[in-house]
Amino acid sequence: MNDNRSIFVIIPCYNEAKVVRQTVTGVLEKGYTVVVVDDCSRDGSKKQLSGLPIYYMRHRVNMGQGAALQTGIDFAKRKGAKYFVTFDADGQHDSNDIPGMVEFLEKENADIVFGSRFLPGAQTNVSRSRSFALNFGRYINFLVSGIMLSDSFNGLRLLSTTAAEKIRVRENRIIHPVEILLLTASKKLKYAEYPVKIHYSAYSKAKGLKNKDGIRILFEIVLYKIFG
Repeated sequence: MNDNRSIFVIIPCYNEAKVVRQTVTGVLEKGYTVVVVDDCSRDGSKKQLSGLPIYYMRHRVNMGQGAALQTGIDFAKRKGAKYFVTFDADGQHDSNDIPGMVEFLEKENADIVFGSRFLPGAQTNVSRSRSFALNFGRYINFLVSGIMLSDSFNGLRLLSTTAAEKIRVRENRIIHPVEILLLTASKKLKYAEYPVKIHYSAYSKAKGLKNKDGIRILFEIVLYKIFG
């Protein structure tokens, strides 16, 4: 049986004052160790976390979600984490999925488990237009990395210590999920997918990627392939 304290949930945060306390509290209730990496928020996010038993770090300048995740992973490694969960601050992820992901990783002897909105058993209120864009993204990811997942750009992932050691995110901003796939492939990590619950509130819809961002993502992937 796993000690939940050895499961570190890494939550990058940028201007999430409206929801971050609720998100973090929901994770803490399950007994996990929480690491919040504040990517230079300007809206008082830090105050919302006051009094909570978490590890809190803050970037002096805004560096992007990829950098925040790597900061959190590096810290969790130093603290002796057994498992590393990447978890969005905007409330769309469900901490109830974490035990199943851990059990599945151990059963499959995998290095990394990607959450999926589209596998049987998953639950999501994603719109048709966004679902179409995400499906298109699957093929872009495959062309770049050789890995075909059922879901693209899902921020809920579970990494083993092996994956945390071998994956080092250098792409700080919008295409860091693609880099994680590339590193999964190049480091020959065993990966799996697990059905998860993703609930979009009006808030998370406003904060999340828009369909028009697909063009920017494609452009940045091309630049990454040329200069990365």
